[in-house]
Amino acid sequence: MAEKIATRNAYGMALAELANQYPEVVCFDADLAGATMSKFFLEAHPDRFFDMGIAEANMQGVAAGMAACGYKPFTNTFAMFAAGRSWEQVRNTICYPGLNVKVVGSHGGISVGEDGATHQCIEDFAIMRVIPGMTVLCPCDAHEMRLAVEALINYDGPAYMRLGRLAVETVTDAIPGYKFELGKGAQLRDGKDVTIIANGMMVQMALEAANMLEAEGISARIIDMHTIKPLDTEIIKKAAEETGAIVVSEEHNIIGGLGAAVAEYCCENCPVPVVRHGVNDVFGRSGKAPLALKAFGLTAEVIAEKAKQALGMKK
Repeated sequence: MAEKIATRNAYGMALAELANQYPEVVCFDADLAGATMSKFFLEAHPDRFFDMGIAEANMQGVAAGMAACGYKPFTNTFAMFAAGRSWEQVRNTICYPGLNVKVVGSHGGISVGEDGATHQCIEDFAIMRVIPGMTVLCPCDAHEMRLAVEALINYDGPAYMRLGRLAVETVTDAIPGYKFELGKGAQLRDGKDVTIIANGMMVQMALEAANMLEAEGISARIIDMHTIKPLDTEIIKKAAEETGAIVVSEEHNIIGGLGAAVAEYCCENCPVPVVRHGVNDVFGRSGKAPLALKAFGLTAEVIAEKAKQALGMKK
């Protein structure tokens, strides 16, 4: 089994390392460097690191000013504070003028575990993707995260990226022909009966679900949709036409996130059954991460059930 590493750790190490090549990259944190893993940047580049204290809105505003001066700021805090508390500043100060700030939200989703419902952000994809011009990402593993960080450094414009707290298996580095590109999904496994589209840690669960389905004679295609906006409609259309049924799995409210984006596109362009799998419009609960995920049905077994549900809806 591949080594398990949290995407927050992979992000912190990648940003610190890549900053050696990109002197214009600067890093901001809101008093959470040890949790967001921006501490790696602080250790490597203390002169380019700014701890703004517990003042997330101010952090986004200062980062916007730095971007206006030609720097490439990455702002770091928990997803709940990045997408929630400082949303107005992200919208009006960063996105409205189209400034080159990367807003990074760590500790997204139910897998935050013991931090509980107030910190288990399950709305960030929805409220960030609705902002005009905002790119929204959720990489699934350490390998993909490193590629995403470099892609964001070289992308000129505002972006939001979610990081996870829980250590997850690295899978994308073992996929033949895997390629990371902003705005493009990656097919990790072919299949003809149903397509499972996922992001974040649900990608690993989707691959596990595909193995379960294969044992029952069901062929499932797996697509890693690391970029929620802009959405890769080409890969979705192809999957809809070739498999005829889609399941979308995400560690997010089923309202407004990746599942909603896929359903919106399919409804207008390639109508097929789309089953959304995620948190069913409720708040999270405190508990050990694996138990919390199971309590909300965020497991490979439930993804497999959803795939069979989608198959049953085929014409």
